[in-house]
Amino acid sequence: MGYNDDWENLMNSVFGPGGRMRTGGKGSGEKEKTSKSPARGADPDSLNKALLEQQRTLDALLKKQNKALKAQDTATAAALEDSRQLLRDMEADGLLAQGTADTPAQHLGSFEGLAAQVKQTVLGQDAYVDSLVRAMRRPFVLGTEGEKARSVLLIWGPAGTGRHFALRETARLMAARGLLQSDKAAQVDLALYPDPGTERLFLQDLYAALNAPGEMVLFEHYESCCPAFLRTLADLAVKGAAPLASRYLVNREGILVDAGSALAAGAVSRITPRGKYLIFFSHKGRQAMAEKLGAGFVAALGDVCQTQPFTPESLQALAARQLNELARRCTRQLALTLQAGQPVRDYVAAQAVPREGAGGMAACCDRIFRALSEYCLRNDSFRRGTAVLDVENGVLRFSIDGSVPAPLEELLPPVYDGGAEQVRRELDALVGLEEVKSYVFGLADNVQVQKRRAAAGMKTASLSMHMIFTGNPGTGKTTIARLVARYLKAIGALRGGQLVEVSRGDLVGRYTGHTAPLTNSVIESALGGVLFIDEAYSLYRGQQDSFGLEAIDTLVKGMEDHREDLVVILAGYTKEMQQFLTANSGLASRFPNQIEFPDYTASQLVDITVSLAAGRGYRLDDSCTFPLLGYYQRRQAADSRSAGNGRLARNTLEKAIYNQSRRLVAEPSAPLDLILPGDLEFEE
Repeated sequence: MGYNDDWENLMNSVFGPGGRMRTGGKGSGEKEKTSKSPARGADPDSLNKALLEQQRTLDALLKKQNKALKAQDTATAAALEDSRQLLRDMEADGLLAQGTADTPAQHLGSFEGLAAQVKQTVLGQDAYVDSLVRAMRRPFVLGTEGEKARSVLLIWGPAGTGRHFALRETARLMAARGLLQSDKAAQVDLALYPDPGTERLFLQDLYAALNAPGEMVLFEHYESCCPAFLRTLADLAVKGAAPLASRYLVNREGILVDAGSALAAGAVSRITPRGKYLIFFSHKGRQAMAEKLGAGFVAALGDVCQTQPFTPESLQALAARQLNELARRCTRQLALTLQAGQPVRDYVAAQAVPREGAGGMAACCDRIFRALSEYCLRNDSFRRGTAVLDVENGVLRFSIDGSVPAPLEELLPPVYDGGAEQVRRELDALVGLEEVKSYVFGLADNVQVQKRRAAAGMKTASLSMHMIFTGNPGTGKTTIARLVARYLKAIGALRGGQLVEVSRGDLVGRYTGHTAPLTNSVIESALGGVLFIDEAYSLYRGQQDSFGLEAIDTLVKGMEDHREDLVVILAGYTKEMQQFLTANSGLASRFPNQIEFPDYTASQLVDITVSLAAGRGYRLDDSCTFPLLGYYQRRQAADSRSAGNGRLARNTLEKAIYNQSRRLVAEPSAPLDLILPGDLEFEE
C-alpha cells in the first residue's frame, strides 16, 4: 500500500546507519551532506527538539495509516452488508431459501453440523432428524444416475409429530448451504386418483410435479390411490422411468395432454423422475407400503425415516417454545408483556391430542392470542401493560396489570356449538327410542370428560363410535343416523359431520378390481363424518359373492385406517344383519354398539301421527285418537313387521290431509288446520 513507503522514509530519517539517531530531518531519499554521527556531547535540547519533531511526523503518519485502514474496513463492511441485503431481498421474494444470507462460509456446500442446526427448530425428534439428514445426504455420497430418482424416501409416523416440518427445515437449510438449488417441493395428493377414470388427471399432475421448480416431489395418501397408478410410481422408483400407454404431448402451458391416435413430433412416451427426491408420507411403515406397492418398490427405498410420539418432556419443550413465540407476538402486536409459568406450559402441552399432535398446542396459543387481542379491542384507552396467565382447576385465566384473574375463554366470542341443543331437542321430540337416545347423549358426556382430562394434562381415551342399527323398516334408523351425524359434529366428536348414505350399488364394482377403489373413494368422502350403509346385509350374498366380500374387507380395513376420523353406521333387518356379521372375522368386533330399533306400539304410532300433523301445520281433533288407535292395533295384529313403523303413520296422515282438502271445498267456513275423524281413511 502507499503508506508503506512513507513509513520506511520516516524510519530512515529518524535512524541512521547502525540504528543511531539522526539529529537532522533528512530522509533516506535525500543525499547525506555528512556521514558523521552526532557528537557524543551534543546539546540535549537539540536532541529533544529533533526527537519531538520526528515523533510528530510519526504520529501524523500513523493517523494517516489508521484512517486508510478504517476507510478500507468500512468499505468492505458496506459491501458485505449490501451483499447480505441483496440476499435477504431475494429470500423475501422467494428466490432463495430463508437463512441463505446468514449461512457461515464454512457451512457452504457442506453437511457438517446440519442435523444439529435442524434440531434447533425441530424439537423432540432427534433420531428422526438424524435419519432424515442422512437420507438427504445419501445421493451426495453414492452419486446419481441421469434422470433417475435421486433417492426414494418413506417418511412415516403418527400425525402431528413434525414429519413435514422437519423436512421443510432440512430442505431450507440445505438450500441455504447451496446443497439444493431450491427448498421448493411439489406435492401430489394420491387420494385424488382412486379409480381408473382419473388416469388422465393423475398423469397430468404427476408430470407437472416432476417438472415443477425444486428438487423434491412429495406424495401423500398412497393408500387411497388406484393400484394401476401405484404401479406407475413403482416404475419411477425402481426402473427410473414409467412408460405411457397412450400418446401424449406437452402443450405451450407445459401441460401433458392426450394426443389420441395422431402422429405428432415431440410425443412423450414415458415419464422420468428428472433426478428428484421422491418422498412418500404415511402413517404406516415399510410392510404396509410393500402390500400396496410391492416388494420391489420397498427394496428401492433409499431410507425409511420414522417419527415417534412425543415424550412428555418433548411436549413441554415444544409448549415452552410456542409460549415464547406467543410472548414475542403479544409484545410486537398488542404491546403486552406476557408472563406464564409452568402450569400454563403444562396446560398448553396437554393440548397435543393424538389426532392433532403438536398442532393442538399451536391452536391453543392462537386462541390465547385472539383472546388477549379481544381485550385490547374492548379497551380503547389501553396502551401498554403486563398480562399474566395462570391455570386453576383446569381453567386458563388471565390478569392485566394486577387485575382480578378471570377465565381467558370469556374474552372470546361465543363458540358456535354446531346446533347441539337444537339436535338434542329434535332427538327428544322423537317418539320412543329411549335406548338410542340414552346412548347418543352418553357420547356427549364422554367427549366432555375427555376434554376436561386433556385440559388437566391427563391422557385421553377415544371410544369406538361405530354402530349397527337393527330393526324393521320405518323404525327411525335413517332419521337417527342423520341426527347422530349432526350431533357428533356439534359436540366436537367429528370434524366434518357430513352423512354419506350409500347402499350395495355404491360400494360393489362392476368388474374385477373395481370394488376396492370404489369402496375406498366412498370412505374418503365420509372422512370426518358418518358413513351410513342402509340394508348393509345386501353386501353379503354368500361365500360365492366375491365382489361383496371384497367390499366388506375393504370397509373393515378402512375403518381401522381411519378409526379416529370416521364413524360407520350399518342398518338392516335384525336376522339378516346377524348373518351379515359372519362375512368377515373382524366385522363384529368393529361394531361394539349394536342397537335394536323396536317396532312402535299402536299408542306410539298415534303420537307420531299427531307429531307429523303438527309439523305440517295441522291438528287432529281429539275424537280421532280412538279410531286411529284401533286401526293401528288391527294392522299390527295382522302384520307386525310392516305395520309397526312410522311409515304407516305418515301414509295415514297424508290420506287424511287429502280427504280434508276435499271436505273444505264443500265447507269453506271450516277450520283449515283441523282434521276430523271423517277425514281418516283406513286400509283394512
